[in-house]
Amino acid sequence: MSKKKLKNEAQLLDLLKKVLPKATDDARLAMKIFAAVEQELKSVTRLETFETFCSKVELPDLDPSTVMDVKRQLSDAFGESEVTVKPAKNGEALLVEADLPGGRISAEIKVRPLRVDDDGEPDVALKFVPFPVVLPGDPELVWILAKRENLQTEEAGMALSKIEDAYWASKAGQKSLRDRVDRTFPEFIARVPAGMLSEAGLKRHYKTPEAIRVHRGLTPSEEPKKRARRPL
Repeated sequence: MSKKKLKNEAQLLDLLKKVLPKATDDARLAMKIFAAVEQELKSVTRLETFETFCSKVELPDLDPSTVMDVKRQLSDAFGESEVTVKPAKNGEALLVEADLPGGRISAEIKVRPLRVDDDGEPDVALKFVPFPVVLPGDPELVWILAKRENLQTEEAGMALSKIEDAYWASKAGQKSLRDRVDRTFPEFIARVPAGMLSEAGLKRHYKTPEAIRVHRGLTPSEEPKKRARRPL
């Protein structure tokens, strides 16, 4: 999702928080309207993300290995149990269906040659830079994530929050909750498909969080003693 759209959604939700209490004295109604709008925005975002993802998938042919590779990409991004793929009868496209929290969506990926730039040169891949994340209650416990270098820290944080909500609302997330997995950030980081992160320009370096190590130099007494040379 574009930076502009993320910013517009955040501004809309902030505006609703200010306007709704003034428009009605019913606090419960105000919260209900706010939650409904927020959920609808999330649903639209998931659908747009799915369509955008499909539009970028390369499909040079319908060989079984190619189809399986496309299915793997979609499964990594949206959950294995949510997505089905099958070749179209005309043999010129791949039909994709997914049950997302916002509803069932279908897409068509047409068979097309691999993209080549007009100048014949490949696109320059953006580098990933460190994106350390901590929770308010334990600032010494750090998750070393990464973000693309063109993504601002605030934008990366907002994208991460949206992905976390989207994961717990997905079938994979709901199954985890039914299996009594705690809805926590550590469990989310350990379980979220890598495709969901990469689509937003994020990357998981380590699934297991580690505390920051305070490095201190050795004191003179701790330095290894040199072995005395034996006289010749």
